[in-house]
Amino acid sequence: MKGRCLTEGEISDRLRKADLRPTVQRVSVCRFVLCEADHPTAEAVKKWTDAHGLKLSLATVYNTLGALVKAGLLRELRMPHSDSVVYDDNMAHHHHFLDERTGRIEDLPADAVEVRPRLGGKFKVRDVSVLVRGERA
Repeated sequence: MKGRCLTEGEISDRLRKADLRPTVQRVSVCRFVLCEADHPTAEAVKKWTDAHGLKLSLATVYNTLGALVKAGLLRELRMPHSDSVVYDDNMAHHHHFLDERTGRIEDLPADAVEVRPRLGGKFKVRDVSVLVRGERA
């Protein structure tokens, strides 16, 4: 578990503030992604909802995750080690560490990695996201 889990009311409030109706499906997916999961795939979300008595189609899971991304509550990450998209609830600027032995992805604070792009005026850089690969000691 990721620390204090949000209540159903807190999750519903977050959804409403993001202009999303707090349906049973959205609240359930949010409960897993925000409270329990760490960079889950849509398939992991589906497996969790099935195990918790909420039988959602994989299409509904993808649509729900897509709505949460569009609303700014989640971020989609495409990792080079997998064809699957993973979802990140940490919306603060940060980087990632990929443990190549386990496949586990961990957040790294933005100041843990120093990057200074020297691209001249050729590019307008909006964001820099770093993936550090290796094995956790």
